[in-house]
Amino acid sequence: MNSEINSSVGIVTNKLQTWADSFISNLPNILVAIIALLVSYIISRFVYRVTLKLTQKRIKQTSISKLVARCTAVFVVLGGLVLALSALNLGKALTSILAGAGVSGLVVGLALQGTLSNTISGIVLSFRNNIQVGNWIETNGFAGEVIDINLNYFVLKEADNNVVVIPNKQILENPFKNYSLTTKMRVSIICGVGYESDLEEVQKLTTKTIHTFFDQEPIDKQIEFYYTGFEDSSINYLCRFWIEGTSGLDRLKAKSKAIIELKKAYDAAGITIPFPIRTLHFSPQHSIKNLNQLEAFATN
Repeated sequence: MNSEINSSVGIVTNKLQTWADSFISNLPNILVAIIALLVSYIISRFVYRVTLKLTQKRIKQTSISKLVARCTAVFVVLGGLVLALSALNLGKALTSILAGAGVSGLVVGLALQGTLSNTISGIVLSFRNNIQVGNWIETNGFAGEVIDINLNYFVLKEADNNVVVIPNKQILENPFKNYSLTTKMRVSIICGVGYESDLEEVQKLTTKTIHTFFDQEPIDKQIEFYYTGFEDSSINYLCRFWIEGTSGLDRLKAKSKAIIELKKAYDAAGITIPFPIRTLHFSPQHSIKNLNQLEAFATN
């Protein structure tokens, strides 16, 4: 029994001695690996701060700026980890880790395909100059002010103060109209005047009224006036003019103002804006027959 115990103790002692000798012989490599990790961590902190400052100049969304900075810092740390494993002669372990990371990444990517797509779309949208927070845009059947672009969704506030949340992927893949990219926009008004109206006088009065309340400078931003057709009750025209504005609300206000002032001008000049009127004609015999039917109904 004692010999067996002594043999087991000897085996354990030899194993510990072997490990101690291996640790001592690899001590320089271990120190190099530790230094590589520490240096990569210090560099990653510096890279994080620099990247965050640079991205905040281009991206107004703090969450996305921090994400980009963290990803950059993580790549630096991973580089230090690769150097540390190489210094420890753990090439096979590094290969296994990379292979496992590749398989795990594939599984996670398939499981979170929609979420990752929206995240990447959010990052791309944050770097685009043609759409920013505060812009008034129209997309996917909604129109409103952009109040947030985060990692998963796009937030609009409509004119009626309702908030619309749209996945980033839909914004990136579908067309959108950005009213805020230009400081001028064109407003169109369709109206009709009576057949008895002097069409040249209507045109002069309309353009004069619009020009009085809406500045049309420079010279290439002039009022356009076109008669478009003979309708049942009126002769219709299209008038287009320019305004200073960056949102759909500015367009509505300008159109409302123009309608009010044109109605005042037309009333003062005696110009009518007709509405559909239907005239019914009856033959005398048909009228007498209908009158007799009414009298019989009233008697009963």
